Amino acid sequence: MTTQPILRDLGDGLILRRATSADADALADFNGGIHGEDPADEVRVAAWTRDLLTRPHPTLTPGDFTLVEEAATGRIVSSMNLIPQTWTYEGIPFGVGRPELVGTLPEFRKRGLVRIQFEVIHQWCVERNLPVQAITGIPYFYRQFGYEMALDFVGRRFGHEANVPRLKKGEKEKYRIRPATKRDLSFIAKVYAGTQKRYMLSCVRGVDVFAYELEGQSRKNVNRFELRVIEDARGRRLGYFQHSSFLGMTGLTALGCELAPGVSWLDVTPCVARYLWKTGGKYAKRDKRTRTSFGFMLGAQHPSYDALGDALPSVREPYAWFLRVPDLAGFIRHIAPVLEKRLAESIAVGYSGELLLSFYRGGLRLVFARGRLKKVGTWKPKITDEPHANFPDLTFLQLLFGYRSFAELEFGFADCTCMNNSSRVLLDILFPKRLSDVFPIF
Repeated sequence: MTTQPILRDLGDGLILRRATSADADALADFNGGIHGEDPADEVRVAAWTRDLLTRPHPTLTPGDFTLVEEAATGRIVSSMNLIPQTWTYEGIPFGVGRPELVGTLPEFRKRGLVRIQFEVIHQWCVERNLPVQAITGIPYFYRQFGYEMALDFVGRRFGHEANVPRLKKGEKEKYRIRPATKRDLSFIAKVYAGTQKRYMLSCVRGVDVFAYELEGQSRKNVNRFELRVIEDARGRRLGYFQHSSFLGMTGLTALGCELAPGVSWLDVTPCVARYLWKTGGKYAKRDKRTRTSFGFMLGAQHPSYDALGDALPSVREPYAWFLRVPDLAGFIRHIAPVLEKRLAESIAVGYSGELLLSFYRGGLRLVFARGRLKKVGTWKPKITDEPHANFPDLTFLQLLFGYRSFAELEFGFADCTCMNNSSRVLLDILFPKRLSDVFPIF
């Protein structure tokens, strides 16, 4: 029987409690069995879990895991965790709670155990000022807990042996690719921060995060990414990228690939592609697997894709993050400077008036005065009211986070409507469709 503080007695011999580092082995076995796709993946997921519970992490502690166990035996039957982090919206930081490793033993499903744990984790987010929650996972499932698929998640492009850029006869590589060291971390963090300006949403990844990824994770951790520095013949650092220490489905894939200002993507990227193909071959030989591709996992658009062009013929379009924003009015107040800047740079500069957004059962009222957002509040539409725009369910989140334009939502949902052209123009100005590629903290 556990001696740990109980968060809730769930009845039927089950209790909900926080985890401690003493749960590392049991919870690692549990998550490996629930989430691992094959025996090798089970080991990697177990290693990730064990790392989170036993090694210093930039944002998470063992107590950020919830687990449901049988009181009599101590057997874990369900669990999840919360990984706090900071993202930015056009440069404005905000807290994000990222639920992860959500799982329940098959024989204990359909009892609401995940819902109960989400209630706890969502309350933690309120207490820690994490106004947005973000999770990746199976289609539809997290909609049950107030989430909407509202942001691009990964996105990949692949090439094959025939697509590997070839050096000319007698030509040597102009650039070197080497393992990163502690001395590179400030450079890497600076390059990362500079390049994230191309995205509307981004995750803050400072030296502490890159240091954790360099030295804080065990080698078998499924989310451990090798950190590589690109430099010229004189040893001048030009950029960096990351990749797994094992093959994906068909080859080795780069992520987090960025270059310093003034460095040519067209010149450098072919060297990265050759490295990925060659290193993927080494991993395939080591692990007795077959390598047929190299790739880049850098979202829907990226300079690397443009630099390689037809050398990346296979495209896997982005999936989606599930996002939850329980206090929409508060979040919009937080990003008000962005909305005001968009107005100031638009044909509606100096706009005064209100914008009534209906979600059918509720809504928002935004009041502007001379281009400034003066008030944001919840609003409950009445039958006699005429909203400026209507959004069914949680579809407004897709507009808010630049995932879909209003025209796309209007096309996809017959009950997503707009009152007049002026309102449509305002919506397009305030909430434009924009590129994002969030590389989260694991």
